[in-house]
Amino acid sequence: MEKQKRRSRMKRQATGRRLVFTQRDLAIFELLERYRYLRSTFIHAFVGGASETRFKERLGDLYHEGGYLNRPEQQWQVANSRYMPVVYENGEKAREVLALHERLAERCPHMPYGASGAGRQFAHSLMICEVLAAIELATITDPDLRFIAWPEILAKVPENIRRSQNPLRIPVSPHKMGTDAAKVGRNGYSVPDALFGLEYSGEGRKGYRFFALEADRGGMPITRSAPGQTSYLEKLFAYRSIVARGSHRTHLGIPNLFVLTVTTSETRKQNMLSVLSETIEDGAMFLFKEVGVSNQRRAALGTALQLPWDCVGHSQVDILKAGD
Repeated sequence: MEKQKRRSRMKRQATGRRLVFTQRDLAIFELLERYRYLRSTFIHAFVGGASETRFKERLGDLYHEGGYLNRPEQQWQVANSRYMPVVYENGEKAREVLALHERLAERCPHMPYGASGAGRQFAHSLMICEVLAAIELATITDPDLRFIAWPEILAKVPENIRRSQNPLRIPVSPHKMGTDAAKVGRNGYSVPDALFGLEYSGEGRKGYRFFALEADRGGMPITRSAPGQTSYLEKLFAYRSIVARGSHRTHLGIPNLFVLTVTTSETRKQNMLSVLSETIEDGAMFLFKEVGVSNQRRAALGTALQLPWDCVGHSQVDILKAGD
């Protein structure tokens, strides 16, 4: 028997196979509505069966036969892309299937939709999705831990904010930058790359932490010589102003807010910690993690994010464990 020729990763090659949708297919479509981009390994970790090979074949069918799933072209621009798990997103036909089954939900407010963006934007968006997914996967096997995804948070915010173009756009008032009173941050808005929460259960009590995620790929200067210019430090002080003024409560309806920075360079992470320690008295709300290129591999990324996070002036913080 002649061996079936392997289909292209980059171009659709339909065979005319008729697809009968299963509950697992619908779960895949729902997952990709919440996380716009995910690699096959992440999708399998959430909804896959015993055989990862068979699962990947099914993803291939959903891509090749009718275009229910897309494989974003930007992923092929990476030098080692042919050796990496394939990145998927929903096609419009997947959304039509979800709508038919009354399972179509709101799309991610932090993900750009429409025409695919540039490669740099895609890499940043993929990093956001994979960091969030790795954290959520870490909670699935822990009965005392629950991941609070953005739809649950947004369901409780004021209606006018929920229906706005970007409900994660938090207003920021002018704020003092560090110990130098002459440096004042600009008035405007802060938009986290993502927002999620964790619910901790134990001893008959529940506790909550909420997190703004910033996925840093080194494109923004850590500091600037003039106040009001865009810098990573100014972004962090904007978050501090949000918490100091209680804007996280009035705008998002959450009781607390921590800021997670995930960066791809250990040197850059240490520079961030150093600069922040010199300009802020209490940095307990800011947590940092370096993941390098491990954000391309689910197991490595999950291991990295489950380790304690670095914090200025404090011991490391394990976000998966309830705080005091």
